[in-house]
Amino acid sequence: MTSQFTELNDRARDVFRIVVESYLDTGIPVGSRTISKSSTVNLSPASIRNVMQDLEELGLLAAPHTSAGRMPTEQGLRLFVDGMMQVAEPSFEERAAIEKQLDNAGPIEAALAATTQALSGLSACAGIVMVPRREPVLRQMSFVRLSDTQVLAVLVGNDGSIENRVLEMSRRVTESMLVQAGNFITARLSGRSLSQALLALEAEINSERDALDQASSDLVRRGLALWSRDGADRPVLIVRGQANLLDNDAVADLERVRRLLDELEAMQDIAHLLDSAREAASARIFIGAENKLFSLSGSSVIAAPYRDGEGRVVGVVGVIGPTRLNYARIVPMVDFTAQSLTRLMK
Repeated sequence: MTSQFTELNDRARDVFRIVVESYLDTGIPVGSRTISKSSTVNLSPASIRNVMQDLEELGLLAAPHTSAGRMPTEQGLRLFVDGMMQVAEPSFEERAAIEKQLDNAGPIEAALAATTQALSGLSACAGIVMVPRREPVLRQMSFVRLSDTQVLAVLVGNDGSIENRVLEMSRRVTESMLVQAGNFITARLSGRSLSQALLALEAEINSERDALDQASSDLVRRGLALWSRDGADRPVLIVRGQANLLDNDAVADLERVRRLLDELEAMQDIAHLLDSAREAASARIFIGAENKLFSLSGSSVIAAPYRDGEGRVVGVVGVIGPTRLNYARIVPMVDFTAQSLTRLMK
């Protein structure tokens, strides 16, 4: 790609830049007459057409069958993004909209979801964030009897999160069993992750120091095992703003949008794609067929890693949209969001 950039002379670069910037702004293929009106190009329409033909032969521009104008190819977009794009810092309003979501109290997942929603709205794309893989830490667990063999378990995490699960027991449960099990968890297992609490419980039972009877032990074990399994299986990706993909321009290309929405259902595949951005120093850009996941819909992904207080990468945040994105505006916006999440995680 660098060699292609050096091959272009000044007038070819000027024409190419105008085509790309105009297309990203309007979504309409650009003709020689439009370029000739630019104050930065002092060429006749005929000369401009010759330059555009040369750029097309290099694989940087393409001519749709329905138009005499040109539009950038994915290869051309990559050349523009890597060698010619001048980024613009997020505005004060954009920065404030993102930071406002981070000031909201509550579990980290809620703040991540709200921030992703804000990024989606500002970029007019679908916002995505990979949530740090971690289990909740127990503060307390209580049990409520629903029937003879059905129990509602209520878990409160150290971060203030509250989750409920219904447990099906193989034997009849009594109120005294529920109280005993809840008191044991709060007194003995508080401050541990779910998997740590489960191991500690097994150690208590194996050493015969268990303060619970068999029925209450079974209740505690089932509750902790269910949450521990949920923690390992729970989605690690939050997607917000899919409706932004259904804008006016999408009406003319509904098949592409349908494919993109289908691709967004493949959460695990998206997580793998975002994983490849974990080692990047700043935002990484995937354009169209550069990644297999979005090759059918011809979509772009802009993603940047965020870190915890020790500088370790714990997640990735970004956007998904059509290849016709305002990269110069959205790339620094994603970078700013990643930096803001890093401050939140400290």
